[in-house]
Amino acid sequence: MTGESMKILTVVGTRSDLLKIAPLTAEIGRRPGARSILVHTGQHYRSAMSDQFFREMGVGQPDFDLGVGSGPHAAQTAEIMRRIESVMMGVRPDRVVVVGDENSTLAAALTAAKLRMPVAHVDAGLRSHDRTTPEEINRVLTDAISTDLFVTEQTGVENLRREGRTADHVHFVGNVMIDALLAFRSIWEERARIVGPRLGLEPGQPYAVLALHNASNADDVSHVAELLDGVRDLVPHLPVVFPVHPGIWPRLAEHEVVLADEESPRWSRPKRLICPEPLAYMDFLALMSMARVVLTDCGGVQDETTMLRIPCLTLRETTERQVTVTHGTNRVIGTNPGRIASEVRHVLDDRPRPTAPPSLWDGRTSCRIVEILLSRQGPADGSSRLAGGVQHGKG
Repeated sequence: MTGESMKILTVVGTRSDLLKIAPLTAEIGRRPGARSILVHTGQHYRSAMSDQFFREMGVGQPDFDLGVGSGPHAAQTAEIMRRIESVMMGVRPDRVVVVGDENSTLAAALTAAKLRMPVAHVDAGLRSHDRTTPEEINRVLTDAISTDLFVTEQTGVENLRREGRTADHVHFVGNVMIDALLAFRSIWEERARIVGPRLGLEPGQPYAVLALHNASNADDVSHVAELLDGVRDLVPHLPVVFPVHPGIWPRLAEHEVVLADEESPRWSRPKRLICPEPLAYMDFLALMSMARVVLTDCGGVQDETTMLRIPCLTLRETTERQVTVTHGTNRVIGTNPGRIASEVRHVLDDRPRPTAPPSLWDGRTSCRIVEILLSRQGPADGSSRLAGGVQHGKG
């Protein structure tokens, strides 16, 4: 690597990946000793879920677009592996960076490991301890085969230690998604003035936000329908804005919801469920920043509401984002729809009062990650691999 830029191949597949990769690729671009190669698997393939985020986050178009699209978990993972292998063999990167817990994450990490290419996992160590969810399987397996593990919170360090990972592979660096939130703060704060009225809300009108992205909910339309029944008990008391994942659209027709978009908002009564199509990232941050409460199953939203100091109720039985709970902004309330309205009323009566953000959630996580990546030495062909792990030179 002497005299040459380190080639860092980063892999994204979903919009949450893009949020995390944007500050990382920007930081890599500022370093003369590094070169970023971006691969988009196409796991999220609609423009509203992908191209829009590339534009908004200032990330250049990917160097490789695999165009995999949706599909069953095993088929999608296998297809990503099939298509990304030739890219990795052609590029021969010095490091492969994967983020989060998606099928794209595991597929890229597994392919790189089989090609004896060092893997860095951003968001490592998070555990819900629920092996029935595909995200937990992806997290555990990706961490098991990654060389460098970049951790967002102290529980991640503890989880990886229990799983036998040694300290030289584990790096507590903070939360890269918070880098993006802080970097674009002036934009989403400005949009906060207009996003509510655009959806039919009166200026200053209190409302809740519902965000369902987790596969354990979004893949089961009957479960989504049950959750919506619980939300319907809430809307007589508090309007709910539900930006709708495309896969949930067919089920919504059975729930007599009010649809709204930028061109034709059709909000007519204040206490209803508003269902726009997926919002641009800045608009969604603006919407959350002014909400009284957010209901979600999404890990990233739990992180963002913690930073925004907005009460969050997690519609799952467990969460891997333990720091959001201990910090006081998030409560895990389960999936019983009958609890939703009462839990919202409880949190509105007794709002959490967090102070400083969690440790190292300071907007400099990307800088710390790139510094560590650049400190690593050794060829990308994996010849530095020994039994039990990877031997690194000291930066």
